[in-house]
Amino acid sequence: MSNPIKVNHQDTKTPRYIPNISQDLDSLGRVIVDCMFQVHKEMGPGLLESVYEDCFSISLRKKNIFFQSQKAVPLTFLGEVVENPLRLDFLIDDKIIVELKSVERILPVHEAQLLSYMKLANCRLGYLVNFNVPLIKDGIFRRAL
Repeated sequence: MSNPIKVNHQDTKTPRYIPNISQDLDSLGRVIVDCMFQVHKEMGPGLLESVYEDCFSISLRKKNIFFQSQKAVPLTFLGEVVENPLRLDFLIDDKIIVELKSVERILPVHEAQLLSYMKLANCRLGYLVNFNVPLIKDGIFRRAL
């Protein structure tokens, strides 16, 4: 598994494109990262994931970004519907997955979770963000398929 690309706030201000990602998708990604910075700046580290989820929702709404939180994605296995659907923390504009964490550190299983969600939901861009860090730039990881 390749290493995630760390994103800092400067990356949201200067053009930096991931291969095979449209400029529109990349631009939306920068706005999403700005929302993450806004939440972390206002709330700081150390809160529950659910608090960050609520605050991130407010930030996205204030920027008029279409999103669905706790989006259920139906799954099938061997031709049968799996009883418990996949739940995405955020599906933004039906194109980008954002998975929120508030943990001591991001583990490989967290990255694997994001990549699996992206494949199953057919999304090419995803963010894994850990709000439990002193500097949010150290907690944002961007992945593209």
